[in-house]
Amino acid sequence: MAEIGKDIQKAANILMAGGLVAIPTETVYGLAANAYEEEAILKVFKAKNRPAFDPLITHIRSIKAIDPLTQNIGQSARLLMEKFWPGPLTLVLDKSDAISDLISSGLSTAAFRIPRHALTRELLNNLDFPLVAPSANPFGYVSPTRPEHVEAQLGTKVDYILDGGPCPVGIESTIIGFDNDTPVVLRLGGLSIEAIEQVVGTVRVNDHSSSNPKAPGMLASHYSPAKKVVIGNIRNLLDADKNHKIGILSYQEKYPDYTNFVLSEVGDLDEAAKRLFEGLRWLDSQDIDLIISEYVPTHGLGRAINDRLNRAAAH
Repeated sequence: MAEIGKDIQKAANILMAGGLVAIPTETVYGLAANAYEEEAILKVFKAKNRPAFDPLITHIRSIKAIDPLTQNIGQSARLLMEKFWPGPLTLVLDKSDAISDLISSGLSTAAFRIPRHALTRELLNNLDFPLVAPSANPFGYVSPTRPEHVEAQLGTKVDYILDGGPCPVGIESTIIGFDNDTPVVLRLGGLSIEAIEQVVGTVRVNDHSSSNPKAPGMLASHYSPAKKVVIGNIRNLLDADKNHKIGILSYQEKYPDYTNFVLSEVGDLDEAAKRLFEGLRWLDSQDIDLIISEYVPTHGLGRAINDRLNRAAAH
């Protein structure tokens, strides 16, 4: 079992020694390692059983800290940094030689963000290197939003779990790349399209997943529980399937005759996003054969929730 605690100096010492620390962010818990040490980066891939073609996100402590790691930063990227960092936004930028090809999966670009969680901000301020930190879970499985989720999934594969409590956003960051300085949303996430467009105007959303991703979290099957997930009209799905023990992940409606997790009884999409992975994880632990769910409204964080549901169902 991995130790769970709030000792920032202990976490820093482990990272400086080339170890792995699970860190809290506002989105999900990340599995962190020294971004300048290739042996530590390889430990991340090994602990997660993550394929080398899936790039990692590098977490930095300030906007100024990104300058030696990148090149050719455009005006749109600068505007987004100034408005949304620290926060649930990742930017894919031309990388400098300071970023290992292990991090970028051999691409000329790499992904960066500044996390908003106070504990991890303090940790980064105690280090003289940035951190790679993909979600702290086995590759493809539901992302962790509490320290105990990390311990249950990775156990002794992580040297320390920095306990920052439950993650307030609950789904991964929105990822934006650039096409001649025009922002392109590569992954829907914890920052809404509406908020982004208020800063840089209309953006293109890449709704296509890839087996050869240009950024983290672009694979078609991801964020998946072990049990099969089916999405549709819940009442119709229940009528059509009398052969399985069914668990229901619903948006607002309660289903008292079934094993049921409700994302938000009041129809709050922010609450639904925060509870999504917790709900999938809880249903996966129940005595059921199948999880059925439904899409949520497609505004605010609804698009990101539906994206995660689609990827969970693609497993």
